[in-house]
Amino acid sequence: MLWKLESDRKGVEAMWQLDELIALAFKEDAPFGDVTTEAVVPKTACGRAVIVVKQDGVICGLFVAAKVFAALDPQVRWEGKVTEGSWVDKGTVVAEISGNLIALLTGERTALNFLQRLSGIATLTRKFVEKAAPYGVKIADTRKTTPLWRALEKHAVRCGGGVNHRFSLSDGVLIKDNHIRAAQSLSEAVRRARAQTHHLLRIEVEVQSVEQVQEALACEVDALLLDNLSLQEIYEAVQLVRKWSERMGKPRPLLEVSGGVTLDNVEAIAQTGVDLISVGALTHSAPALDISMELVAVEGSAALAS
Repeated sequence: MLWKLESDRKGVEAMWQLDELIALAFKEDAPFGDVTTEAVVPKTACGRAVIVVKQDGVICGLFVAAKVFAALDPQVRWEGKVTEGSWVDKGTVVAEISGNLIALLTGERTALNFLQRLSGIATLTRKFVEKAAPYGVKIADTRKTTPLWRALEKHAVRCGGGVNHRFSLSDGVLIKDNHIRAAQSLSEAVRRARAQTHHLLRIEVEVQSVEQVQEALACEVDALLLDNLSLQEIYEAVQLVRKWSERMGKPRPLLEVSGGVTLDNVEAIAQTGVDLISVGALTHSAPALDISMELVAVEGSAALAS
């Protein structure tokens, strides 16, 4: 698991040029410098601070926070106290940083914004995963992500134990309701997709009724996205797909559920026998984890007094 998260970290940095994203964050937060800190703190002052979580949760984004401070001053020392993706209790010190005090104070909010947002996603994901895992069902994210944060937010989902859906529209065929309307039928949309895409791409179709499940099965698609169906309809769809597979002597398509999934109903959905439950709320509605930075030591206080 630790090796995988380290691999994820390198992948995130390579995919989205993390240094550039951090530079843009500073351009937003301190376009002409931190006028308060620069007025109050001498340039040579140094300090030491700790980053503390104020509520239980999964910590995610430590490597991003470390890069934030390094971007301001490469001499800032970052010491992580926990591992990426670990569960931490309220009051846990997750990192200690020391170095130029202006760099520490200027980078504080930007670093915490990354850390709180990503840890919040990881924590919410863990809650969904814990409810679905006993039934062998995976929890997946969606493309409902913050623009330009997708790689980071999908990394956070993995830290929480979830899996990633498509990273982009280029990754796979997912025929949704508007595609079906554009093609004027589900069958025609599938036919066109098969004709225009290469054989290594799986074809998934979004279905919104048991009748559409039957039509998609006739097209022998690779996966079905059961969208906004009731619990009873999901159960009926699962049974229909199993019977079709047995009758035809073919592997059944992967079954995914999406739409209206909450912590209150995810376990019941998992019990129906689907393979995957995708939850947009993981990335579009996760509350930030409460995390703060506390200054614990200042060197050169006499200079500050002057």
